[in-house]
Amino acid sequence: MACYDKDFCLNSYMAFRYIWRDGTDFYPGFSHHNYEAIPEDERIPVHTSEDIDRMIQLQVDELYKLYDNIGILLSGGMDSGNLAAYLRPGSHAYTFVSDTGVFDADLERAKKYCAKFGLQHHLVNITFEDYTHFTPIVMASKWAPVHSIEPQIYKAAIQAKKDGVEMMLVGESADLIFGGMDKLITPEWTFDGFVRRYTFLEPSLVLSHPVPKAKDALYELYRQGENEIDYMRFMDEVFSIESSGSYLNAFHAAGLPYYDPYVRLIMADPLDMQRVRNGEPKYLVRGLYAIKYPELEIPFKIPMPRPVDAIFRDWEGPTRPEFRKDIPMSQLTGNQKWQLWCAQLFLDMFD
Repeated sequence: MACYDKDFCLNSYMAFRYIWRDGTDFYPGFSHHNYEAIPEDERIPVHTSEDIDRMIQLQVDELYKLYDNIGILLSGGMDSGNLAAYLRPGSHAYTFVSDTGVFDADLERAKKYCAKFGLQHHLVNITFEDYTHFTPIVMASKWAPVHSIEPQIYKAAIQAKKDGVEMMLVGESADLIFGGMDKLITPEWTFDGFVRRYTFLEPSLVLSHPVPKAKDALYELYRQGENEIDYMRFMDEVFSIESSGSYLNAFHAAGLPYYDPYVRLIMADPLDMQRVRNGEPKYLVRGLYAIKYPELEIPFKIPMPRPVDAIFRDWEGPTRPEFRKDIPMSQLTGNQKWQLWCAQLFLDMFD
């Protein structure tokens, strides 16, 4: 049965960047749908980097039976860099750029990938005007405020459609599947410590009507014992919905199918936490990168950049009554400011 609870949804978005409780929405007539992960028993087990290589090749071969024009959302990192190796020469690749310079390192490596495999390289410039123009579109598709990456992806997707791209490859899920979230999975977290580390923006810090259950109830599902948490299962079940759901919504809003070959795979052997803790996260994906780019140094993992730090640096904060008037804006990151800006824009649109 549908439930409409604006305060719960706003609190959930601040803490987790999505509405985690199915069937609860901001307003009557709204109906958000969360990403559903592929069941483990339907995924392909891989032991080695060579296994990943074979399984991705098989998947891309099948895609080319259906689509003539496959593009790629290409950063300078390992995940999408690996996937670029499977595309036919002349395929379209899209890399984000910005006058803020936040994408510069990504751009230089992406150029090398495109040069090696003969890809047509397109630069997608991200500006504040893009946020104001595209954010309402992806929010209307999601029935909720969105992740800051969604307007970027949407802009790249509509550009790709104009270029005749029929299917877009992304490498979004490699981090989660192959042990790339090392800052979140390597410490032996206490329950309280993980809650503080994972929560994107503490609702009580910014909202006039904090709803503790909107945050606490989800974490409690993963509590173990007195003060422990099953953080690996939390990442598999919660982070995957938030992260993959952002890609799903942005491409859906643009009307362009996308495909992530990594999400169809699963590690056949337990993750070697010792290797991850010793500075080798995603060691199987790193091995694949060494196969595809033996001439290049393996890049360190960084999240896909968004120019929000520069764009929202001087933003003074929300003014609607749903938000506190004493928010310490100078202490917030660009992504946290984005959440407040996006939430206010959403409420202005629909309230």
